[in-house]
Amino acid sequence: MVVLFGLFLLTLLVITALGIVNADNLFAAVMLMGIFSLQMAAIFFVLDAADVALTEAAVGAGVATMLLLGALALTKDKEKRRRRRRWPAIVIVTVTTLMMIYATFDMPRLGDPQAPVHQHVAPWYLSETPKVIDIPNVVTAILASFRGYDTLGEVFVIFTAGVGVMFILANGSGNGRRTMVPSADSTGLRHHLVPRVVGRLLVPFIVLFGLYVQFHGEYGPGGGFQAGALISAGLILYALVEGEKEALRAIPLSVLVGMIAFGAFLFGAVGVVGMLFGGNFLDYSVLLSNPVAGQHLGIMLVELGVGITVTGVLLTIFHTIAARRKDH
Repeated sequence: MVVLFGLFLLTLLVITALGIVNADNLFAAVMLMGIFSLQMAAIFFVLDAADVALTEAAVGAGVATMLLLGALALTKDKEKRRRRRRWPAIVIVTVTTLMMIYATFDMPRLGDPQAPVHQHVAPWYLSETPKVIDIPNVVTAILASFRGYDTLGEVFVIFTAGVGVMFILANGSGNGRRTMVPSADSTGLRHHLVPRVVGRLLVPFIVLFGLYVQFHGEYGPGGGFQAGALISAGLILYALVEGEKEALRAIPLSVLVGMIAFGAFLFGAVGVVGMLFGGNFLDYSVLLSNPVAGQHLGIMLVELGVGITVTGVLLTIFHTIAARRKDH
């Protein structure tokens, strides 16, 4: 039954992808891409990858769709078609598809406990996590503690992306400085009753769920990345409903920039404090007298840093895009 449902979702995925490619209306293409992300989230959930499914739903269907809608305001609604030869692209896609299908023949059966990936470090993680960290969510233990270096690198990648977007897309002023000024049509949907009422109703619940995901990541699917994306989606919805001026008045750009830097700093500072207490970098067990409690404290702090940085970066990217004028 699960296999049939998975095949059904994959079929819908292919149909949606073809609709995106053939859509002339860019708004319809953006909406279809959001649907595509929701279908991907459903497939991840069927495969028992709840953390990945939550991230895909929050980032792909939520934040990415809103960012694309903001970018769509800077261009035309229709795609400008060009006559060009399509056979090279068709050949490349066909060959790549056949190679990928051929590669699947050597893949182990779905859920096979004897698959090579389950015989490497996975048994050690499953056996040692209850002893060393004592949290139910092994994924959080791996990402925040056992592989903390990888997560720290990802945080600084997000930090660099946010800074790069601000440099590239921020509006330039005459004195060479870059500013973030809401555009003249930044009043949002305040004059549309239904979107405003529905948006005001949804925003608190989205942000509250994001906070739940942030501080419940040790015991269920979630963590800093998912929480940051959810909170950003709620605040972006608030900006779309109430307008750019109100959104920036609630959380000024200077605060967002500070969040980007503070989250990354908090993650790194936890590692440095561990060294000062006699442990290794990102060794949380030395933070408290009880090593397990120290692990809990360290994971909570670094995940908080991840959530703060992700929220700041996503909101800054949105406001940067929304502040652009079409004549730029």
